[in-house]
Amino acid sequence: MSTKLIKKEGFTVEFDMTVSAETFEKGMQFSYKKNVKHMNIPGFRKGKAPRKYIERIYSEAVFYDDAVNNIFPECYTEAVKELSLEPVDMPNVDIKEIGSGKELVLNVKVDVKPDVQIGEYKGIEVTEKKYTVKADEVNAEIERMRDRNSRMITVEDRAVKSGDTAVIDYEGFVDGVAFAGGKGENHELVIGSNTFIPGFEDQIIGAKTGDEIDVNVTFPEEYHAEELKGKAAVFKVKVNQIKVKELPELDDEFAKDVSEFDTLDALKKDIKAKLTKQNEARAKGEMENEAIEKLVETLKGEIPNGMIESRAESLVQDFEMRLSQQGMPLDMYMKYTGLTLDAMKQQFKPQAEMAVKSTLVLEKVAQLEKIEIKDKDVDSKIEEMAKSYNMETDKLKELLRDEDKENIKKDLALEKAVKVILDNANYVKEAAKKPAAKKTTEKAATKSTATKTTTAKKTTAKKTTAAKETKETTAKKPAAKKTTTTKKAAKTEE
Repeated sequence: MSTKLIKKEGFTVEFDMTVSAETFEKGMQFSYKKNVKHMNIPGFRKGKAPRKYIERIYSEAVFYDDAVNNIFPECYTEAVKELSLEPVDMPNVDIKEIGSGKELVLNVKVDVKPDVQIGEYKGIEVTEKKYTVKADEVNAEIERMRDRNSRMITVEDRAVKSGDTAVIDYEGFVDGVAFAGGKGENHELVIGSNTFIPGFEDQIIGAKTGDEIDVNVTFPEEYHAEELKGKAAVFKVKVNQIKVKELPELDDEFAKDVSEFDTLDALKKDIKAKLTKQNEARAKGEMENEAIEKLVETLKGEIPNGMIESRAESLVQDFEMRLSQQGMPLDMYMKYTGLTLDAMKQQFKPQAEMAVKSTLVLEKVAQLEKIEIKDKDVDSKIEEMAKSYNMETDKLKELLRDEDKENIKKDLALEKAVKVILDNANYVKEAAKKPAAKKTTEKAATKSTATKTTTAKKTTAKKTTAAKETKETTAKKPAAKKTTTTKKAAKTEE
């Protein structure tokens, strides 16, 4: 196969790729085997007609489309590699020459990654961030641990209070008629959780076990069920049980039960250490993002819309996966919110654009700094990944494709680019909040406080959120968007 670059205007490249007659013949044979089983040819059993006979009746063009689509991905991948291109969108393809026994000549137009320009990336001013762990944060985490290790007990000597769990049967009626989805049995309702219609839970307070009460509510105007919006309803409710949460005692025994520590003090020290580490990661991430956002503001160059569209689609897919992990299908979410798939993609557009621009500026820094990632760096990263996945390193290496390893290499280059930016940043202290003005008979005196600027200390930067959000993968082999044959393929008889 050979390629010929025709022109490159901005980020759009046009080239011809010539495929050998032998390779095209393999595609034709694939197309014949795929389609012959659906063809009814007089004189032959279905799926048994010879290729030459079919071509005499319908012309060989009947097999062109599937033949081209079969051989295109591999040939296209070879062509962009030969021309050192980085496509960012699906290609548009036209057929220039085609026919059995001949070379196949395809004209390809595709958008590639643009060569952008950036401003000075050394000396970017970054607000120094530091978060201190407070005692109430440690105590809050301890309380969450107590809550996770609590148990529910039934109480029978009092009425429902806020914070209790009421086990109830209920059925809702609008204008005296029960409505769909308004009935439940032995439902555990935490009073004060605001999971039911506004006003419902408040009316349960004061009821005792065995009580049957009417709960009068009005559905909100923005309620998801159209037929219930703004409607007054009555729920017939029976209180079956009242449960309260019993928390474990906060002592050394509690620490032994929930952790590897023997004392409560040791547990608290461990929690503080972990929160400190989280705060350091948070501060570092915020400083990284600030630096990248400022560098993005200096970016010059047109960006293919396909890059942003593709990233927005990926963000929608990520969002769909997170929803499914919470037990909600995307179509149900769209029904509740009234959003369409296109509307959701539009909502993600600003985030997608920022992600694309962040990747481009970091790649430019890597290029200017001549950052190189060696195979041993990739191996170290794979070993780190294997530990996080609780896998053997060799097993993970077997599962990773060449494209995956190449993407790891790109990600490592972005991480090093971030480190270059942060190691050379100028860190400034956060401006202190101004205290409230005191009453005075004298005129207020104004003071100007000079902001101290310190040279950045060398730090090891982890990959930023922006860098994580902007992986551009090339693992999937693209199919041709459009295939135009020289002859119109005749319809096959079913």
